[in-house]
Amino acid sequence: MSEIQPKAVVLLSGGLDSATVLAVAQQRGFECYTVAFDYGQRHRSELAAAEQIALAAQVARHQIITIDMSGIGGSALTDSSIAVPESAEQGIPVTYVPARNTIFLSLALGVAEVVGADHIFIGVNAVDYSGYPDCRPAFIDAFAALANLATKAGVEGRIQHIETPLLDLGKDQIIELGCSLGVNYAHTVSCYQADDSGRACSRCDSCRLRSDGFARAGLSDPTRYQAAAQKSTR
Repeated sequence: MSEIQPKAVVLLSGGLDSATVLAVAQQRGFECYTVAFDYGQRHRSELAAAEQIALAAQVARHQIITIDMSGIGGSALTDSSIAVPESAEQGIPVTYVPARNTIFLSLALGVAEVVGADHIFIGVNAVDYSGYPDCRPAFIDAFAALANLATKAGVEGRIQHIETPLLDLGKDQIIELGCSLGVNYAHTVSCYQADDSGRACSRCDSCRLRSDGFARAGLSDPTRYQAAAQKSTR
């Protein structure tokens, strides 16, 4: 009798990190159910990128869950009246979306219960990141404890695992890992203010982290830039 393939839910934003996490989950033998979130974000081209990545990876199912975090506000990613910063900020930046990973993981946990997955993969990173409090190891540990208290699966003894394979990697290490697993980074969108075609601005924190990562890895970044950004980088 052949072994049953284990299932995993993978949070797939359409960015570099989440595309790498999906490749890691598949390399580890999981049947993957990917979830993207239409949460009122300004950079919505990432949703199209997530669909393209999921299609290329031939996942078991890809779904987009719609929630309106723009109603909460307080972030440059969901409130058009707050400018996306184009220089490094001290402390927690305005691109932090209040409670985003808590909400995303909670919904992914619900999906996991429905499809029978005991593993949830998320691309949080505590090395090359923007200082978000919900990317820290302490947050992941706390949510894992919550997941096993708050679910039918946990009560019945099926441990829910929150997988963070990129947590301790630099951006260059993430890129090298993804390349070794065949990730096509041309399909990904990282920019906080990408246009409708997914072209990046080159100036936001996410663009800088991505560009620096490719440079440190000694690899060419396939990012497509907006016309103004192309002129500024010449």
